[in-house]
Amino acid sequence: MCHNCAAALGAAESVPVSTAPSRRAVARLLVAGAGLTALAACTPDGGTRPPSSSSPSATSASASQAATPPSAGSPSAGPETSAAATEPGTVVAPAPSAAPTPTSPAAGLAQQHSLTDPASPWLVVNKHRPLSPADYIPADLVQPNIALAVSGESAQLNSTTAAAAEQMFAAAAGDGVTITLASGYRSYGTQVATYNGYVASRGQAEADTASARPGFSEHQTGWAFDIGDGGGACSFQPCFAEQPAAVWAKANAHRFGFVVRYPWMFHQITGYYYESWHLRYVGVEAATDMAAKGIATLEEYFGLEAAPAYL
Repeated sequence: MCHNCAAALGAAESVPVSTAPSRRAVARLLVAGAGLTALAACTPDGGTRPPSSSSPSATSASASQAATPPSAGSPSAGPETSAAATEPGTVVAPAPSAAPTPTSPAAGLAQQHSLTDPASPWLVVNKHRPLSPADYIPADLVQPNIALAVSGESAQLNSTTAAAAEQMFAAAAGDGVTITLASGYRSYGTQVATYNGYVASRGQAEADTASARPGFSEHQTGWAFDIGDGGGACSFQPCFAEQPAAVWAKANAHRFGFVVRYPWMFHQITGYYYESWHLRYVGVEAATDMAAKGIATLEEYFGLEAAPAYL
């Protein structure tokens, strides 16, 4: 995940950055309305935004704090934790569905792909659907031949996404629009530091509206990246939606296999407010089909449940 909108909230309960919250603790927060209040408090066209999750202030937690990904049998392993490892009375969430539902709009496409395999262009990662394995690393990371505003791992994408990005950026340049890669791949360890920085400074409830938990980020898959306009105007801010790069991408990205993953006013489905800069590769056929049918989210397109908050 990336640089998501969070409202200015009151003091929230902080947790140690090295301690993963239990599912029961998260449930208490959600029952109390903390998570949904944080989402409801933020309006996409106003209010304040936290620093972007790739900014120095958001990554103040050092890489040495990066914890080992939870094992499948540990109580903090997430939705796929075994029943034997959970506390008495805890409801264990079912494993994420691996294919589009038979009645979903995507079911009509000739070629089908997995929704759970990290190497699949149709992978769906959200607050109900963690990566498996949690510390997944794409085997084919490359640096695309496009304008870069970052370096190191953040300048990388998987090879399929990189090739499509090169075509899209070139087409935009042909139309007189400059687009830059503002944030690409983000490893599990980097996401730990990013997320822990939010928890340490703002508390768990607000952190969950501003940054994906480790193992739940699209950036870790290599299929997603953030764009900029080359001059830094409105970077990772709501006003970026009005910049030429965002306007062009919204209108044309589907032609190259990309969708705006967190669209306007669909936060109760995706779990995140509008991010006009966050593009996700799903393939030309699926992206074009979504655009033609007016379907805004991957959850709706593949027939999945909404994921406004963590389970």
